[in-house]
Parts: sequence; C-alpha cells; structure tokens
Amino acid sequence: MRTDMTSLAKFFNIDASESMKGITHKNNIIKRNIIAYMALNGECTLSELTRELHISVPTMTKLVQELVDDLIVNDLGKVETPGGRRPNVFGLANSAIYFAGVNVGRDHMTYVVTDLQNNVISERTDDNFELVDRPQCLERICHNIESFITDCGVDREKILGVGVSIVGRVNPETGRSYKYFTSSEESLRDIISSRIGIRVMLENDTRARCYAEYTTGKSKNESNVIYLHMGRGVAIGIVIDGKLYYGKNGFAGEFGHIPFFDNEIICACGKKGCLETEVSGIAIEEKIVHLIKNGVNTRLREMYDRGESIHINDIIAAARNDDNLSIELIEEAGEKVGKAVAFLINTFNPETVIVGGNLAMAGEYLMLPLKSSTNRYSLNLVYKDTKFRISKMTDSANAWGVAMLIRNKIIGL
Repeated sequence: MRTDMTSLAKFFNIDASESMKGITHKNNIIKRNIIAYMALNGECTLSELTRELHISVPTMTKLVQELVDDLIVNDLGKVETPGGRRPNVFGLANSAIYFAGVNVGRDHMTYVVTDLQNNVISERTDDNFELVDRPQCLERICHNIESFITDCGVDREKILGVGVSIVGRVNPETGRSYKYFTSSEESLRDIISSRIGIRVMLENDTRARCYAEYTTGKSKNESNVIYLHMGRGVAIGIVIDGKLYYGKNGFAGEFGHIPFFDNEIICACGKKGCLETEVSGIAIEEKIVHLIKNGVNTRLREMYDRGESIHINDIIAAARNDDNLSIELIEEAGEKVGKAVAFLINTFNPETVIVGGNLAMAGEYLMLPLKSSTNRYSLNLVYKDTKFRISKMTDSANAWGVAMLIRNKIIGL
C-alpha cells in the first residue's frame, strides 16, 4: 500500500476549492472524481473512465493504478467482450473507507457505519437517552458517539467522517443548531468534531431521513420528492432535481410552522395557529387527554386513570384495536394535513410524496383522509401526477441518511 490511513484521510478532506497548486493537487481531484464516478455507476473500465471524465488514457491508467495500490479500488480482472482485447474492470474496495451516521432524537440515539457503497456495516440504538438543552446532555452525546466509534468493529482510522442529524433548525454550512446547545461560540459540529477527532457534518433530522428515503426508494424517473414527517412535530424534506433543497441558511422545510389555523393555540415556535397545533403527535396527545377529561370513552382511559402519559404510539395502537376516538383523531389529522399537502404539490409538482414518522404507522387511517383531502384541494392534473407512499424504513434511516450525505461531501458527489 502506497499511503497510510492518516494521509488517506487528508487526501479525502482536501477541499477542491482550496488554492493548492501543482500536479499533485490536480491528480487528487481527478482521483476523487474517479471514486465519485464509481460510487454512482458501479464497476467500469479505464476506457469508460477516460471517456466520461475527459482524462487522457496514460493519466487515467496511472491514477487508477495508484488507487489500486492504496486499496481504494479493486482490479476485478478482465471482462468478456464480443471481440478484440478484453479490458480490465475496476470497482471500489468497500473495506478501504467508512463513514458513520448518528441521529440525536428526542428520546433515543441511533448509530450506523456505512461503506463506500452505502451498505450498513454496523448499527446500534440507544433508548436510554433524552435530548435536553444542557451541557451534561452535550457531554453525553459526545461520549456516546465516541463509544460507538470505538466499539463498532471498524478501524477508527478508516472512518473518514461522521454525519450527525438532530431535531430542530440546523445550518449545515456553519454546523450550528439553532435549537440545542446554542450558548457556545463554537458550533455544535466543531464541538463534536474536536471531541472525537473526526470530521463531522451536522444536519437536520428530517432532511437526513428524506435523503435516505429518496436514495433507497426512488425509481429511474423520480428526481422531485417531498418527504412529509408526521411525528411529535411536523416537517418536510424537499428533493429538487435529485438534490436536497436547503434554502438560504438551511431552514427550508419548516412546514409545521405555517399558520393554517385560526385557533389561538400557541405553537412551540411561539406563534399561533401553526399546522403543528392541530396535526402533530403532540397535538393529538393533548386532544385525547382533553376529551378523556370531558368523559369521552376510549381504550386509553385506563392509562389516563393510572396517571400514565399517553404517547402518540399508544393512540395509534388503540386505533389499530378499533378504538373509535383514536381513529377519529388520526383521521381528522389526516384530513387537515392533506389540505396543507395540496398546497405543497401545487407549488412543487413532485413525482412522489413519502409520509413517515410515528403517524405513518397508522396506515390507511391516516393516508385515506390525507389523500382524499389533498385531491379535494389540489389541482386535478397535479394530483393525478403525484404518487403517495408510506415510509418503510426503520428508525436508523436518519443516521443512514446523514452517513450518505457526509460520504457524498467527502468524495465530492
């Protein structure tokens, strides 16, 4: 092997915009382009790389061989052709480089390690966690990430980046969260990176999951997608022309804070009448508690009488067991959010709307009124062009998505 892993990490973390000069810098950029091409297109020949990247045959041959020597690319031998010389085929060596993804949720943390082809190599969930805006919690987050990196079974030096997704407004360019751990002059990204000694990317949790949903579920003709997350809050991720849409400061997607209702209910954001005040998991929880207090019958009354908190997952489980009140509240949320989704599809005209989050587990109790309401309030031609599907991904999707995103950033996709 020509280089050690420390120099390899430096090679991948060179910013293509840096004012470096000389043939070495130029060749490093070409190598990253080779890796990016293979990551997108799979195994290929030297002639394909030469043609697609517009690099001379001698230069391409030299640089690919260096990547083979560095164990980043595998020489897979000759491929059969109809006639003439048989060319060698090259592909990425997935065991050379890895990326980690971490999702910091409100009541749990999830972790994954992925290889160059986005395959999940290691995965873990920590349910013994609560996200609170205190220094002790930040210390716990850093400790948990460090412990996972140490114990994940992959050589630490081969992990070139860690993506971290978190609830709330996030600016990936500055690495700052605007909801949690905002008191320090140092960004949350830089705090975690200095603690674990690995490059870190900070991302919003909904956007990270949106990217995972889009990447794993897309068809060939699908490049414009809206991911609607209906959990304890409401948010969207937007993919336009195959790329996540961020807006100016990374705040695009705050769908739950559009004032759809004249209800005088104060939202968590401090304003009144936001979409979240009627259709979020928290709103549904508050509604069912209010109705139980007023004598409405439900399977969940026993939980309330025992002094237990009623979570949106309890309401969904009750609905699946034919609890009429739970069904009515979920259907009402579906109808109301469907009207808001009509606004989205009229504006963006996506191929697909993916619905995820806790409420998606309610299945047709949510989706039937949602689609019916969207149909009623959207343009007919737009609605007919839009597919709807429920997320089928696991809780690790956020971590997986942000691992993909830091991979793309590092290898230059």
